[in-house]
Amino acid sequence: MNTAHPRRDRTGLARVVPLVGWLRHYDRITLRHDLIAGLTVAVMLVPQSMAYAALAGMPPVTGLYAAIVPLVAYALLGSSGTLAVGPVAITALMTGAALAPLAGGDPARYAALAGLLALLVGGIQALLGVLRLGALVNFMSHSVLSGFTSAAAIVIAASQVKELFGLRSGRAETFPAIVAAVWGSASTAHGLTVLVSLVSIAALVLLRRYVPKLPGALLVVAAVTTASAALSFGERGVRILADVPAGLPAPALPALSGSDVVALLPAAVAIALVAYLEGIAVAKALAAKSRQPVDADQELVAVGAANLSAGLFQAFPVAGGFSRSAVNFSAGARTPVATLVTAAVVAATALVLTPAFHHLPRAVLAAIVVVAVLGLVDRGAAVTAWRVRRSDGLALALTFLVTLVLGVEPGLTAGVAFSLAVFVWRSARPHTAELGQVPGSTTYRNVHRYDGLITNPRVAIIRVDGPLYFANAELLADRLLTLVDRRTGLAEIVLDASAISDVDADGAHTLAELRERAAARGVVLRLATVRGPVRDLLDRAGVWSAFRDAGQVHPDISAALAGGGSPAAGRPPATAQEVW
Repeated sequence: MNTAHPRRDRTGLARVVPLVGWLRHYDRITLRHDLIAGLTVAVMLVPQSMAYAALAGMPPVTGLYAAIVPLVAYALLGSSGTLAVGPVAITALMTGAALAPLAGGDPARYAALAGLLALLVGGIQALLGVLRLGALVNFMSHSVLSGFTSAAAIVIAASQVKELFGLRSGRAETFPAIVAAVWGSASTAHGLTVLVSLVSIAALVLLRRYVPKLPGALLVVAAVTTASAALSFGERGVRILADVPAGLPAPALPALSGSDVVALLPAAVAIALVAYLEGIAVAKALAAKSRQPVDADQELVAVGAANLSAGLFQAFPVAGGFSRSAVNFSAGARTPVATLVTAAVVAATALVLTPAFHHLPRAVLAAIVVVAVLGLVDRGAAVTAWRVRRSDGLALALTFLVTLVLGVEPGLTAGVAFSLAVFVWRSARPHTAELGQVPGSTTYRNVHRYDGLITNPRVAIIRVDGPLYFANAELLADRLLTLVDRRTGLAEIVLDASAISDVDADGAHTLAELRERAAARGVVLRLATVRGPVRDLLDRAGVWSAFRDAGQVHPDISAALAGGGSPAAGRPPATAQEVW
């Protein structure tokens, strides 16, 4: 594994076309590393891309199309020197699920819809990148993504049973429908196809485990294809690829209607987010090892351009792949030139080598998919999420179950909606604590013990941990007024605002009203350690001046406890105790 990765120049034209920045400091040593990595990934990508095309419901050759021009587009615009873009299992599954209900069994319409879907995905990603809105994808939490990925991996594996057993069954999109279809067509299983599948899976697993540096998928494809040609598997009932067209596609816009755009838009949004998240996750992980910076917004632009080109060149949506990127990195890739090498090798394959795939059994492609995706089922993430926070575990479980039962888009929607609901629920009920003086402090003159803490019975110091806005302002006011009503002899409340990161107009209004309602009960409300942006907003709302003119704003808690006099030498140590 290489460790001395070159730095990228990020000035001038290189800010728009990052590849220019890589080439400014390019040398022969870097070229040698990129050539080796590019060839290695190409050997892996050729069979994988054809397998993922079949998973998407597309002709296998379109997988090669998706691994040529889109790779060039990413190499020009991507900020990562090691991310390997191309067809991936998750987006292929989502593509098939989105297109099958709309195509009506028409292969030409299916291909046109696939191109339109890729254009929509690319347009969404590129727009988010240009507007520098990459942070929006963070609404899809790790728990949601983990639950979705695990369920999708199971659905993908189940969807390949048809090809693995040679069954005569229709296409199904959800796990229950796939199980029903397999059960109903179990009697049509083909013995020789099953044997080919078992041998292929065993060989792929053994090669990955014992000789991971070898291109296992390509070796299995070559061996089984040779056996298929020699023993005439196609004439014995094994489904083979047969005619695979040679050549490269010409760019063309899919001729479809506006209603098709509307129908595909929800799926395009989901695929755009998943494809970007899958790529940026591995790009950042590899960047941490190579110490190459990755620009999240630039990555959106780059993968968006890759998908736009995929739509123009008769392919389907693409993304950065985990396994291929890891191979690219370990093989020595230093710059996106390695991706250009990969694209060139795949293009050469599409031009002159497609006849070699004539006798390739479709069961082999299904085996490649199954072996690739089963590693995506992450049981450890589920256990960790549940142990760390139950709501994260519930988000993961909900996403997993809905994806498995209803499909990929409902699963993602349910997971994101649940996560946002939990976020709103938490922010509407901010953590609130009362701070008590620890033994040894001399700030208080008259002190007594309150629930194990030494405090001044006439002063309550309250800290609010979170923003003060429309969803929680009234709840906070009710909490403080409840404290006033139940605490006999309370004369002052010091609101420690050090953890209040933001305030909106409703929060400012509620704070002013709280000051008046507390005063009507004979209690003074003081503000301490208010952050600058919060102070500015309170000032614009006319609230800050009311507190300031009454001497009820203080730089820290010590000054507030002194009633607005000179601050103490330092803020007194405090401990936090839950009071609600």
